[in-house]
Amino acid sequence: MTARTLRDGRVVAVLLVVALAVVVLLNQFAPTRSAYSATVTNPTNSAATAPYFTCAAAARADAAGALFAYDLDEASGSRTAADSSGKGNAGTYQGTMTATANPGACARDGGPAYTLNGSNSFVSTPRSYANPTTFSEEVWFRTTVAGGLLIGFGSNQVATSGQHDRQIYLNTSGQLVFGTYNNTTQVITSPKAVTDGAWHHVVSTMSPTNGMRLYLDGTLVASNTAFRTPENATGYFRIGYDTISGWPGAPANYWFTGSMRYAAVYSTELSATQVANHHAAGR
Repeated sequence: MTARTLRDGRVVAVLLVVALAVVVLLNQFAPTRSAYSATVTNPTNSAATAPYFTCAAAARADAAGALFAYDLDEASGSRTAADSSGKGNAGTYQGTMTATANPGACARDGGPAYTLNGSNSFVSTPRSYANPTTFSEEVWFRTTVAGGLLIGFGSNQVATSGQHDRQIYLNTSGQLVFGTYNNTTQVITSPKAVTDGAWHHVVSTMSPTNGMRLYLDGTLVASNTAFRTPENATGYFRIGYDTISGWPGAPANYWFTGSMRYAAVYSTELSATQVANHHAAGR
């Protein structure tokens, strides 16, 4: 009886219709895939290794040790460089302040970059600091001009300093130089030039324990543990200009020409991991 019924074409047709209905219902409740399909390329596995994805987040993580942190993303014509470290040490834009599009450095942060004209643009801190012996200096920059001060420590807030020390500058070959003074100039220099027009990240550190270190794009490129003591002086930090007269490879023009983002000085020695994290946040 059962066999004869299953051979009936009409019964088979009914069974096929029921099966099709079940398939349709299952598809209605199954997860949708095609509407959200995407391809993600991440050859360096940065999502798994980078703790920060913006320069602002990286800087905030180490803000406790900062003397100041300037994002340098204000609009053209601004006079105040806001201090994002929370220390209340806002800087002053001196001379011409121009903001331009920022397609490369810390692109995920948004905002413009500070463009220095090489003749009267720089930033100075609002207060002086007495003889910092352990410190780190940091800035993102890009330039095609060999020469000019990136960050330095000088005895004068706005005019040419009589005492000038703790300086990162570009020499006439386009290399980065980190210099301190203690009866004589003490410098360490990056092996390669950085005047390629690309964004670069530089950090210098100094401490009585480890001496002088210079990092470029997250990597230690020069160091000297014998140089541990800078000049005993009180001064202001200057970004973009001060004299570098008498320093090895100093150019005739001390003004930096190019763009900057995220300049900061810390009262601590940033570790190699911290420096690498700050650089990775902007890539």
